[in-house]
Amino acid sequence: MAEMYLSMAFMVVLAYLLGSIPTAVWLGQWIKGLDVREHGSGNAGATNAMRVLGPRVGLLVLIIDALKGVGAVSLAHLAQTGNMQPAWFVVYQMLLGAMAILGHVFPLFASFKGGKGIATLVGIIFILFPEAFLICLAVFLTVFLTTRYVSLASLSAAVALPIIVILVKDITLMPKIVFAILIALFVPITHLNNIRRLIRGKENRISFRR
Repeated sequence: MAEMYLSMAFMVVLAYLLGSIPTAVWLGQWIKGLDVREHGSGNAGATNAMRVLGPRVGLLVLIIDALKGVGAVSLAHLAQTGNMQPAWFVVYQMLLGAMAILGHVFPLFASFKGGKGIATLVGIIFILFPEAFLICLAVFLTVFLTTRYVSLASLSAAVALPIIVILVKDITLMPKIVFAILIALFVPITHLNNIRRLIRGKENRISFRR
């Protein structure tokens, strides 16, 4: 039993360290010799990387950060979970995902100043809600391509997630429903400044030109 708890605790720490990989910061320093946190919105995420470093690098940041979420949740399968009940296994996956987001927002390897965790959250949702993920992606793309506001598209997809999980996909596992609701609350909290700029009409749109 002690070995199981030790194994699970190790994976929790590993998930945080995985989330702490500051993709945008490191790629910005490697490719341009600059810190993306000192330019644009000051955020170390894919959107600001796209503005500062260009669409190709921004897309690469998005993919890598999403893979951090995928990897963190997948660590649950490496832990010695024994005969853990399915519901508790899902809770453990969520804990690992949450630690990856914590690492992304407060990265150990970048002075605890990171991004908003949205790309990492995308990877987590992809693993935990694969079918609902596709619908959320459609919501995101529809709003983004219509408005070119990444923030508004992210907010729309996040708020839609629990509705999709509960009504459309009929997922009855309570931890997943609670987690979906928490995501719908977490994303607006991290986007308060964006929401204020959207209301004032001062939010920056994404340009596909470098």
